[in-house]
Amino acid sequence: MRKWQRSVNIRLLTFSNLLVVTVATKETDGFRRFMRSARHFNYTIKVLGRGEPWKGGDYMTEPGGGQKVRLLKAGLQEMEEDKVVLFIDSYDVVFASGPKELLKKFQQTRHKVVFSAETLIWPDRHLEDKHPHFREGKRFLGSGGFIGYVPNLKEMVADWTGEDSDSDQLFFTKIYINPEKRKSINITLDNRCRMFHNLHGSLDEVVLKFEDGQVRARNVLYDTLPVVIHGNGPTKINYLSNYIPTVWTFETGCSVCLEDLRPLSGLKVGCLEYPLVVIGIFIQQPTPFVSVFFETLLKLEYPKNRLKLFIYNQEQHHEVAVSSFLKDHGKEYQDVKVIGPEENMDRVASRNLGLDMCRQDKDCEYFFSMDIEVVLKNKDTLKILIEQNEPIIAPMITREGRLWTNFWGALSADGYYARSEDYVDIVQGRRVGVWNVPYLTKVYLVKASLLHEELSNNDLFSSGTLDLDMAFCHNARNKVILTPFASIFQGVFMYVTNMHTFGRMLSTENYQMSHLHNDLWQIFENPKDWEERYIHENYTKIMRDKLIETPCPDVYWFPLFSDIGCDHIVQEMENFGQWSGGRNTDTRIQGGYENVPTIDIHMTQINYEKEWQKLLLDYIAPITETMYPGYYTKFDLAFVVRYKPDEQPFLRPHHDASTFTINIALNQKVLDYQGGGCRFIRYNCSVEAPRKGWALMHPGRLTHYHEGLRTTAGTRYIAVSFVDP
Repeated sequence: MRKWQRSVNIRLLTFSNLLVVTVATKETDGFRRFMRSARHFNYTIKVLGRGEPWKGGDYMTEPGGGQKVRLLKAGLQEMEEDKVVLFIDSYDVVFASGPKELLKKFQQTRHKVVFSAETLIWPDRHLEDKHPHFREGKRFLGSGGFIGYVPNLKEMVADWTGEDSDSDQLFFTKIYINPEKRKSINITLDNRCRMFHNLHGSLDEVVLKFEDGQVRARNVLYDTLPVVIHGNGPTKINYLSNYIPTVWTFETGCSVCLEDLRPLSGLKVGCLEYPLVVIGIFIQQPTPFVSVFFETLLKLEYPKNRLKLFIYNQEQHHEVAVSSFLKDHGKEYQDVKVIGPEENMDRVASRNLGLDMCRQDKDCEYFFSMDIEVVLKNKDTLKILIEQNEPIIAPMITREGRLWTNFWGALSADGYYARSEDYVDIVQGRRVGVWNVPYLTKVYLVKASLLHEELSNNDLFSSGTLDLDMAFCHNARNKVILTPFASIFQGVFMYVTNMHTFGRMLSTENYQMSHLHNDLWQIFENPKDWEERYIHENYTKIMRDKLIETPCPDVYWFPLFSDIGCDHIVQEMENFGQWSGGRNTDTRIQGGYENVPTIDIHMTQINYEKEWQKLLLDYIAPITETMYPGYYTKFDLAFVVRYKPDEQPFLRPHHDASTFTINIALNQKVLDYQGGGCRFIRYNCSVEAPRKGWALMHPGRLTHYHEGLRTTAGTRYIAVSFVDP
């Protein structure tokens, strides 16, 4: 026997004689990932237990895995004696290198069976003292991976008579710590992680190593490059497998992102072949720009007859926006279900009910969850996510100007946020792909098939003290199903994609509801959304396309506010309602006397002076500093003036108390009023047809003596700012 083994040690360590054996009773995402890495290196795989009920226990609550030993013992009887068998888990394993390297390292151990090694002892700590000591490396056996010759493996499992639910780890450990058996079978541990790396208890030992278009996991403690990476326990195997072995490299980028897609491009708009999607919309707190959310929803490039809506609104304040949307567009969708604030449904129940709307519809193929603070700028978002064909996938969205996103790249030891090494690169677009992550929030797409199988539980959003999305992701990652390794990876992977620009999420901090149009006050918290809502669509073209006009000498005319911006300012002022009487006595200003009074409301009266100052600095100052070099924008007074034929129809000739003045038309001549305009007397030049949302900028003192022309019908509104350097 010994003579045969010495010769086989030389002759049999070849590619063709290596067989990889694993147990997989259910095909999961983890198993498919394992097989993809195996195919990449041309490993020969034999799967035991496929389709067999798992009776090997639940590793989350107690040791188990005896069923694996039984299956291996039976499987070895059918294997040729000259085979070298690598027996490994599969749901949480990836290969980092090929058979040639593995066999070479195995041969260098000069042993017949080599087990992976662990930093921590499990499941019986009382056996610690019986483990052999090494001069360097890990002392404890890990049963998730071992390699050996068939005769030696047969000898090792020959005495197995245990139950399927007994511990495989304890069985192999007792063999290893028995000196006679260890010597007879010729067992050792891969204590320096040259072949196997078990991540549990040693996360900080591993870093990614990029070289020559391939990615390895490097053990920095022993300076080794393991061949098999095993993510036993709560580990970062998903993070590592986003790269290993060639999933993402600096040379090629993402090599698998365009595999196994579900193309929709060939389908006709309105075609019933489009998957039916239930969109869940959740309004759980006061949120800015709710009406904009629904406008964006309407623009999604997806047949509305293949969409059903589930709308949960907990905020009475937003009922008008929801009702308005449904009144105008509700009938365009296949079905709509609304849960309003009067129903007092809690948040957890609403989320579960949304999933149920899809789960109970035999035609539903996807559930698309969106919180109201999500701003999707990409009209093709839903199509892109469906085409990616992942079980759960989110479009990456960010908080404007911050590294805050809707995913986590890693988890801390207690299951909360941790920043992965690649998080910043992904957020800033230096690494682009589809990333397996442990946590998603705000917006994500779920395959309906999961809701009937792995996620069939009717309460997926409860888990102790965790918030809604943390609970959902925790249940998706860790929900126990009867598979060999389900307690660690149950097969439901979650992905985030940054292969396209999708949008952003709003800040809901400091959102006040004391005004008519509260979104006007969002220039600080959500400046990008404020700009898109309230600034004229041609504002950015002012300098580039020379949109600044000069209707009179040293008078500049340019677009500033959108129609909605103008309307909201006017409506806000009318809602406030405390218009001045147009008298010279005015306690609102310094000195208490106004030489040329108007009927107006000051920005300070509606607590809008800080927001108006930011508007001037961000949107007026760049223009004034170009047209009036050397002057800087700091407003002295800002107010909205109302002209009516029976109230104050005009303003007599005057100079403004400013270095220069900004005069913005807030409504439209002919449509809203007749007459009106501004005449610069020195130049006998008038602007008689002010454009809504456009600003006139002119000197206030000395040269530009001017008057407000008579409004003959309707009501005219202008916003005025006196600017002093």
